[in-house]
Amino acid sequence: MKLAEDNKPYDDINITPMLDLAYVLLVIFIIMTTATVQGIMVNLPKASATPSLAKPKTKAVTVTADGTIYLDTYPVTMEELESRLRQYKVVTPDLPVIVKGDGQVAYAKVIDVLDLLGRLEITQLGLATKKLVK
Repeated sequence: MKLAEDNKPYDDINITPMLDLAYVLLVIFIIMTTATVQGIMVNLPKASATPSLAKPKTKAVTVTADGTIYLDTYPVTMEELESRLRQYKVVTPDLPVIVKGDGQVAYAKVIDVLDLLGRLEITQLGLATKKLVK
């Protein structure tokens, strides 16, 4: 212990570096947890080449293995999907849509979504697949 000039013990602890470290760790934790959120996880089928179809206003329709349909990350029914896509189509006539169907889902469920997109006259359509690994 260091004695001050008035012979009192000096026992203060400087906690500023410890607080700096805590704030840095907090910022890193926040950045890492928000960077991992990417949407609904599905098991995509494999394809030989995956074209890049991403555009700024692209909508994603996902059909999970249990048959649940999502528009972007929100679960919807076929009727809700139709009404929302119709609203988006009014705002953006050349609305691009990517369909992600789980490899284990019933084929008819994906065809129902594709039929709906055809009825809405959505011509910019993509099917998401995994790149085939050789």
